[in-house]
Amino acid sequence: MKITVVGTGFIGGVLGRALATGGQDVTFASRHPEDDDVAGETGARVTSVADGLVGADVVLLALPGGAVEDLVNENGAALAGKLVIDATNQMGAPVANARASLPADVRYARAFNTLGGENMADPVFPDGQRADMFFSASDDDRSTVEEVISGIGLTPVFLGADQEALVDSLFRVWVALAFNQGRGRRLALKLLQG
Repeated sequence: MKITVVGTGFIGGVLGRALATGGQDVTFASRHPEDDDVAGETGARVTSVADGLVGADVVLLALPGGAVEDLVNENGAALAGKLVIDATNQMGAPVANARASLPADVRYARAFNTLGGENMADPVFPDGQRADMFFSASDDDRSTVEEVISGIGLTPVFLGADQEALVDSLFRVWVALAFNQGRGRRLALKLLQG
């Protein structure tokens, strides 16, 4: 599977390096492709955004939510028909996800926005349990998104198709616990069932 991570900041770097270390074919799509530090010691490549989108099976959006509109204005045609996993968050906006900014013909999934990046970099907690990643995707794309989530080391929890608002509510719960209650960023939500 060819995965292009659009965004070379903290979240994009964590996700892309984890996937590359796990054996996935990863390309970082960057506005500054000459700066390849984000790949670290992995085999991931760093290219321009336009080049990175060519041939990608999965596009993982890990850029600021407000930057998605510019991405679409410049590269919207290259996203047509692709599976786009939206990891963006628009802090303080009524809608945290970027679905409305994306072309209508993308195959949309929502994931990687309900945990702090440090929990994705180290998804195993002191009790040995892995953090869960709640996500939404179409039934056709569910197994691919689960593979990407598992490739980070997280346990995928499927919430259904077109459930990005539900995923975003978990983002707000995480923010309330981590910041509003001062519990810190090293926390995750976990599904337990008997």
